[in-house]
Amino acid sequence: MNINVPEIFAENVFSDAVMKDRLPKNVYKTLMKTIQNGRQLDMTTADFIANTMKEWALEKGATHYTHWFQPLTGSTAEKHDSFIAPATRGTAIMEFSGKSLVKGEPDASSFPSGGLRQTSSARGYTAWDPTSYCFVKEGSLYIPTVFLSYTGETLDKKTPLLRSMDALSSSAVEFLKLFGNDNVSRVTSTVGAEQEYFLIDKDMYDKRTDLILTGRTLFGAKPPKGQELDDQYFANLRPRIASYMADLDEELWKLGIYSKTKHNEVAPAQHEMAPIFTTSNLGTDQNELAMEVMEKVALKHNLICLLHEKPFEGVNGSGKHNNWSMSTDDGQNLLDPGDTPMENLQFLTILCALIKGIDEYADLMRISASSAGNDHRLGADEAPPAIVSMFLGEELDAVLKAIEEDTVYKTQTQAFEIGVNALPSFPKDSTDRNRTSPFAFTGNRFEFRMVGSSDNIACPNALLNTIVAEELSEFTEILKPFKNTDKFESEVKNLMKNVLKEHRRIIFNGDGYSLEWIQEAERRGLPNYPSTVDAIPHYTDEKNLRIFKKFGIYTENELKARTEVLLEKYSKTLRIEARTMIQMARKQLLPATLEYIRTLCDTIAVKNQIGISAVVESKTVKKLNDLAEAFYESIENLEQLVNDACEIKEVLVQARFFREKVLSEMERMRTTSDTIERIMPSDKWPVPDYSAMIYNV
Repeated sequence: MNINVPEIFAENVFSDAVMKDRLPKNVYKTLMKTIQNGRQLDMTTADFIANTMKEWALEKGATHYTHWFQPLTGSTAEKHDSFIAPATRGTAIMEFSGKSLVKGEPDASSFPSGGLRQTSSARGYTAWDPTSYCFVKEGSLYIPTVFLSYTGETLDKKTPLLRSMDALSSSAVEFLKLFGNDNVSRVTSTVGAEQEYFLIDKDMYDKRTDLILTGRTLFGAKPPKGQELDDQYFANLRPRIASYMADLDEELWKLGIYSKTKHNEVAPAQHEMAPIFTTSNLGTDQNELAMEVMEKVALKHNLICLLHEKPFEGVNGSGKHNNWSMSTDDGQNLLDPGDTPMENLQFLTILCALIKGIDEYADLMRISASSAGNDHRLGADEAPPAIVSMFLGEELDAVLKAIEEDTVYKTQTQAFEIGVNALPSFPKDSTDRNRTSPFAFTGNRFEFRMVGSSDNIACPNALLNTIVAEELSEFTEILKPFKNTDKFESEVKNLMKNVLKEHRRIIFNGDGYSLEWIQEAERRGLPNYPSTVDAIPHYTDEKNLRIFKKFGIYTENELKARTEVLLEKYSKTLRIEARTMIQMARKQLLPATLEYIRTLCDTIAVKNQIGISAVVESKTVKKLNDLAEAFYESIENLEQLVNDACEIKEVLVQARFFREKVLSEMERMRTTSDTIERIMPSDKWPVPDYSAMIYNV
């Protein structure tokens, strides 16, 4: 069946076009001022919008509405209320007020708060975010909201992102005035999140307790064929996968998500969906929605969509490439080099602000991509290393070196003096991309490649926005005295030279996978936080707390709470994984191994009775029995370690214990189990193996 994409696109979204068509002009203009300038809505206007929104939603088949928010769990949350209201003589009408649209009161006690709220303190508030579109899905009107405690602390991912977008806009607008951009009134951070994922058959998934409970395979020997032949990447789509992707696109388009690109990824059973750029706020909401739709559409095809960063050991894991840039309300992309000297000067100054910011706040960048799942992926020859660096490419790096060294920058056709009104114009894509770089310039944006596939992108974008807001604010203070003077361009040049002298160490254009880079990064003094537990405690470093307070992103208590939540989540994730391993080992894997040993022993006894050699069986029994004993010992050790970890009260000490002791024993147990699996007949092993899972779709 042919799909008319323009006709179905955003058909389930209360979009700008729908609002403009259905709302009176004065109401529409008031709402636009709220969205663009943050003006508060009066309740009369809110009531009118709510009634119009309800009528539209009823036409779409909705019977309920929900405030859709993003708590610190990392996923989304929703509580559904019907539009129904009592009328006379036992009848019902459908009502929806401005108050119900603007504010909700979900229970806040059962969501992570990092100590901001006591369990007995239940009240929380959701508040409509009018900058993100409402939509209808599965019979409910979804209203994107923020989530706050009764005492006003943020309990969600969205509020800090919105605050950071305002901070970035304010700093960037003032900065742009220095370069003559007086007509710019708002700068918006934009993002396009490339989403990687795995698809496996649901029947296989249902037989794997580890996949069901943790999202990744805790046991599993590497298959004979992995990704060695590089034959999966961009390969022809299998019919079942193509059918899934077609349905996924249709559902995403109906929800106003610009799903643009789909293809096979590097690992077997791995794929990718990439959308078109949009604002960071809307892009975050749409990515959360896309992940939900991916999982639900997969079930219709008897598939399971796996969004864990490392579902299969020994094959590539999944990331979420966060393509970030900044756009003005008059149409400029601030990471586009431009065609004129002044545009070029502006771009290079912004670039230097990013260089300085990424170097000074590398810890925040690492924290923004920290999770127990992502620790398995970072630095695993498939993703950027845990060391934060920037890739600029040879040509752009050469321009910066010329600025730093007061030398002539030469292209193939012309030489430019790096000075007043003579900054060079250069092509956007003059050098190759670097897939090993955590933060790579790709022509008119930066691609932050460290983010994990299941992560909510609100955090990395909020932190990146805050960092850039700080640097642009600092640059503005330095350059403001020279605005509209003959010294302005020379002072800009001096500023860039000083920044490059102090922060060039963050620029690395080579192979981020190499051991040499780890050694070189250490020589440069770049921080290296191999695990989440190493990175998270730096959230509350004084320099970080200072910029969060300065721009009103987090209070000190909110930041400490997030630190605690992240560490607790790390420990809880490993605890669930360890207990799942213990259960699978005791109830499935070890019994299957012992049963096969018994079968072999019976065979040996029969052969001995009739005088036939049983050398092969005897050697296999000896090998399996030794492994079974080691496996049993590891089960006992892991159980005791988990019990010991649960007795630790201090969150950081507990997280470190899980990483250093529990995770190490989990890895030993897996190694033993995987060795047993390679010996056992496939029909005797109680769970599907890797080959069956990743090659049967």
